[in-house]
Amino acid sequence: MSQNNNITLLNQIISQDLTSNYQDPSHEDRAEHFATYTTSLVLKDYELSHEEIEKGCCDGSRDGGIDFIYLLVNGRLIDRDETEIYLNEEKKIRSNIVIDFIIIQNKNTNSFKEDAILKLTKVSKDLLNWNEDEKTPIDRYNNAVIDQFKNLEKTFKAFLSYKPLLKIKYFYITKGEQPSSNVLSLIDDLKKEITSFMVNTFVEFHSIGCKELMSLYYKKNNDNFSLKLTENPLSSQGKVFIALANLKDYFTFITDSEQKLIKHIFESNVRDYQGSTNVNKNISSTLERTNGKEDFWWLNNGVTILANEASAPGGKELSITNPEIVNGLQTTNEIYNYFKKNKTADEGRNILVRVIVPQEEESRSKIIKATNSQTILPHASLRATDTIHRDIEEYLKPHNLFYDRRKNYHKLNGKKSAEIVSLPFLAQCLTSITMQKPQYARAKPSTLLIDDKSYEILYSPKNDLMSYLVAASIGKKTEVFLRNIKYEGLTTGIKGNVKFYIIYLISVTLTKTDKPKFTDLRQIQISDISKEVIQSSFDTAYKVYEENVNEGRNGDRFAKSNDFMAKLDEEIKKNY
Repeated sequence: MSQNNNITLLNQIISQDLTSNYQDPSHEDRAEHFATYTTSLVLKDYELSHEEIEKGCCDGSRDGGIDFIYLLVNGRLIDRDETEIYLNEEKKIRSNIVIDFIIIQNKNTNSFKEDAILKLTKVSKDLLNWNEDEKTPIDRYNNAVIDQFKNLEKTFKAFLSYKPLLKIKYFYITKGEQPSSNVLSLIDDLKKEITSFMVNTFVEFHSIGCKELMSLYYKKNNDNFSLKLTENPLSSQGKVFIALANLKDYFTFITDSEQKLIKHIFESNVRDYQGSTNVNKNISSTLERTNGKEDFWWLNNGVTILANEASAPGGKELSITNPEIVNGLQTTNEIYNYFKKNKTADEGRNILVRVIVPQEEESRSKIIKATNSQTILPHASLRATDTIHRDIEEYLKPHNLFYDRRKNYHKLNGKKSAEIVSLPFLAQCLTSITMQKPQYARAKPSTLLIDDKSYEILYSPKNDLMSYLVAASIGKKTEVFLRNIKYEGLTTGIKGNVKFYIIYLISVTLTKTDKPKFTDLRQIQISDISKEVIQSSFDTAYKVYEENVNEGRNGDRFAKSNDFMAKLDEEIKKNY
């Protein structure tokens, strides 16, 4: 296929995604959407949600030529608003720490430019300099860029005594064909410059053109897996298989062609690897003892896999559709780590595998809870299996909203981002509306499902399901509105700062009370959430935000403060 055809098709793909997800065709802004869409393509293997992709946006004035930045530790995305919370949770991690710092520049052009590399070199030299006496003046770059680089420094230093491996990955994305020799030379200079002062750091640079983007677009997640077995499996009534698999064959089952761990086969909300706990040390030491008389499965409970379909057509092999490893995450990670270090090791030991095809969603939830009862996991990990969340998912479906109890489940099944409601997002909407704390929703998105007291209020069985539909609808309609609106200087960061205040104001307008409760929400008709109501709420929230930022206040800090809510209360008393 010619380069011109690739560009034509890519433009069409981006235009269709833009129209179907966010905008009316008359308001297309392909250049802006090009950045978000192509970022999601190059980060496909990281399995980030739509919300997580957009949270990495740093685009705007003083961005240093960077459009998106992401910080991940052992594959887990670190929200720049909650780095401290994450570091407190992860103190148990002691070894094999890999920090990925991903920097992305997107240009909706047909070539790679030297200026783009020079900008990336400049911002990297400035903000990767951790010498306190030589720090770059902070007003040179915007808050989003500075915060991400600060979070990298804070995270790296927090794990420094455990010798973390830092990988800095640059992605320069255009619709071009190949970088020129001058551009390639500047890329080499950038890599040499960074490695000259960053210890134990690997620097990668990926020039992604139209051909590569089209290849990523056509790349599909594998839904059908094969697991080789040592013997024919035992099969009980229904689709349940119990079998032994060679450890190396199991390693092949859980990795892709590049021997990277396939994340989406883990039950998405129960996939928190616990690092170097006593349990995992025991698993690791068992794997290392290759001369022992005991088989691995004698000393380990094995893994439990749920699937949509499973069969053993060839006897010593299981064919599994959409597998989800719901128990055995720690075991799986230790097996993965072992074979990554011992790639050529011969292996005669086995692991016990249970594959179950639940006939009902309720059975699936019970299995997940039961099989994880012996592992200490963060509270939020098991929330998604609660009955209330299953009920919300079913209630939202007829209204063309898809509740993502299992992260990225609906994304992988082709649903539009404008239709997907994640657990954290709904919790943020509910906190903004029914607890009147949009500042808390903005500042601490990941903790809303952890605090037991708040959780019991937000997800009480007494709450009417219609309330959840209304809150989700207000939230998603607000996101679409913000995606469409074009104001000079209105960046993605500012939209994120005012979003939950707008959601709160919409609920105030429609319920005619400044303290909406679940009983008030259920009275709202979805058709009442009009563009006029959203526009009015935006005008009020943005006015308060702009006035305070123009007075010299830091926008991000103001959005997370009680002051924003206090100022908004004054506006409500005047106008509502």
